[in-house]
Amino acid sequence: MDFLELAKKRYSVRKYGIQKVEEEKLLRILEAGRMAPTAVNFQPQRLIVVQEEEGMNKLKKCSTNTFGAPLVIIVCADHDATWKRRQDNKDVVDIDASIVTTYMMLQATELGLGSVWVCSFDPSLVKKEFNLPDSVEAINILVIGYAADEAGANLSKNRKPLSELVHYETY
Repeated sequence: MDFLELAKKRYSVRKYGIQKVEEEKLLRILEAGRMAPTAVNFQPQRLIVVQEEEGMNKLKKCSTNTFGAPLVIIVCADHDATWKRRQDNKDVVDIDASIVTTYMMLQATELGLGSVWVCSFDPSLVKKEFNLPDSVEAINILVIGYAADEAGANLSKNRKPLSELVHYETY
């Protein structure tokens, strides 16, 4: 499948079956995250794989939005390992983590898995429950598994036309 087909196939899955994600698929997803570009190749991403009952129970304290998925990756970033823009010292940690998450999401789709990106969580509880060092911040939660249905599978019909999104030469 070409890239645009893959991008159109991916949608936010909010209901998962109970089937576990196979180890080889998990490793491919993690490898996609490892290969994602980051600013100056500093690779500040830190990924916490949660798939056991104990970890899922800790996660439930932090977020109610795991949608019954058997696999969750907490995407974190180390502020001590990120590039900062010289002109204004902007820390690009969110950008790097977003690219990593996108790569993993698209890899999951290519493997026949569903996913949804979750930002509704209590970051201080994630830090506490998962023992994050002071410099490490949880950026988002990537929920992954086999979709229970394909209710949201037709993403293309909900997209704005390019004419509403793209400006040439100036805004």
